[in-house]
Amino acid sequence: MEFAIPRLGLAQARRLLLLQGRLRSNEPTQILVCAAFGGLIGATTIGLHRLVDLAHTLIFNIAGDHTLSSGIGVDPQRVMIVPALGGLILGLSVMIMRRVRPTDVVDPIEANALHGGRMSMKDSLRLLIATVWSNASGVSVGMEAGYSQAGAAILAKLGQYFRLRREDQRIFVAAGAGAAIAAAFNAPLCGAFYGYELILGGYSVRALAPVAAASLAATLSERALLHPTELFVIGPFAEIPQWFYLMFALLGALAAGYSILAMQCVTWAERLLRRLPMPQWLRPAVGGLLVTAVALAVPKVLGSGHGAIQDLFDHDPTLWVLGVLVVTKLVASAISLGAGFRGGMFSSSLLLGCIFGALFGEVLGLLVPSLVVQQQVLMLVGMASVAAAVIGAPLTMVFLVLEGTDNFPVTVGVMVGVVIASTIVRLAFGYSFSTWRFHQRGVGIRGPHDIGWLADLTVGRLMREDAKTEPETTPLAELREKYPPGSVTRVFVVSEKTGYLGSLDTAALHEDRQPDVVATRTARDFARDGDVFLLSYENVRTALARFEEKEIETLPVLDSPTEHKVVGYLTEQYALRRYNQALERRRSADLGERDLFSIAEPPR
Repeated sequence: MEFAIPRLGLAQARRLLLLQGRLRSNEPTQILVCAAFGGLIGATTIGLHRLVDLAHTLIFNIAGDHTLSSGIGVDPQRVMIVPALGGLILGLSVMIMRRVRPTDVVDPIEANALHGGRMSMKDSLRLLIATVWSNASGVSVGMEAGYSQAGAAILAKLGQYFRLRREDQRIFVAAGAGAAIAAAFNAPLCGAFYGYELILGGYSVRALAPVAAASLAATLSERALLHPTELFVIGPFAEIPQWFYLMFALLGALAAGYSILAMQCVTWAERLLRRLPMPQWLRPAVGGLLVTAVALAVPKVLGSGHGAIQDLFDHDPTLWVLGVLVVTKLVASAISLGAGFRGGMFSSSLLLGCIFGALFGEVLGLLVPSLVVQQQVLMLVGMASVAAAVIGAPLTMVFLVLEGTDNFPVTVGVMVGVVIASTIVRLAFGYSFSTWRFHQRGVGIRGPHDIGWLADLTVGRLMREDAKTEPETTPLAELREKYPPGSVTRVFVVSEKTGYLGSLDTAALHEDRQPDVVATRTARDFARDGDVFLLSYENVRTALARFEEKEIETLPVLDSPTEHKVVGYLTEQYALRRYNQALERRRSADLGERDLFSIAEPPR
């Protein structure tokens, strides 16, 4: 959203510019704004949550106070119809929307990594509607992707309106997404660290207060509106022996392998469905039919999984039931996401991890019956380990369990499993689910760390446009007259047919004084390194690498790799200075100091 001053009166424009300046440069004001809008995001998240629950109750004719994912009281006839019908409507709407607005939706991670925190409210609303519809259809996805998209977009558009600096804009995106997750789980620490880890990519001093304030305000807003109960209603825990932490480590290692399988299964399902001989808009409907086939046998695969998690804690499923669940839920989630339903794997990974931990506990109980009392702890460790590995946010999951159980020894065990699972997945696979999906789309980012500034710092922005060019036929005598010693260092030789031929060192023009040489030689004879140049769209890091590789201090900038028209030039010294300045600004922003690397003027 761009602000157009001519549409306002002069007095209004001045007031708005003053407000923009205050928010742009005043950190306490930014914190207050994040807190205020965090409360709004919290209320929005709760409204969306209630909307989806109501849709499930009405559409699936659920009896009593049960949720869809619990699989209790769900009308099987509705299960046979709704997912496929919902997929058909979703596929048709996506096809129409792509013709009207063909741009891809930029999620918070991509926005912070590549676009300096800039997001489209229209595209975010489009994704939110698709996520709500996907969840209402009952397929195996959650609402967290929609929550975080909406929260991030609200604060992103606010930051764009007030023209925040790039680093502040990225913090606003993290604060909005964190606030949404905090409200969704009634867990302010979980929400804040979701913003730090997954959306911002670090725990900078500058981002600490705005993200935390937004998450806390969102949680307080949720508690004021809903008076929510505990996230997990779990009985008292048995004392955990010290040696049992080795079991948590083993569970974390196994969970890492299961997490990689879960992420790969989504890709396999998507590829399989794409290869079927049918229009792509029909893919969600076919996916809905396949989910229905699974859900008729195992109703717990429907929905996000929150109700199924609590049902696992309330009851003690047999080894056979858990074995079926750990496969069918994975298959249903992979089909749902691979078919094009929107929602992400946040909730699904929590349920998958809980089932996996319970299955591990059952097997361990068969070997050592006395360890059955640790079943619930293993479920929590499995839940957090799989979710941390899939989502890519280990501390987020640790705090989710801490806030859900208020039990520190259990949280320590969870941390053991989470650290091992996350480390193995990072080293062996290298992606979280979000970055894996980026990789499949051909978007080369590994996380939300800001690399967009590097793409913005292009050769075209850094170059000088007053390059000295000479035709290849210019005589040496004329060159000596035009470029006396000490005038310019480099002149670029060009041809009418082929464009850039090479650069000449003006000092070499004045070395040979023999009359016959002066009379016969032209600019082409002095041209060197015609194959070494820069392109205007290349970034500064590429330029610096070329300077170092060729050991040349000045390079021409060409408009394209085929035309070879000289449009400017760039020096290594200037490129290095601008690159260092940009790095210093990034580091200053991380440390919360605007002018950390500035040098004070000496006293006169």
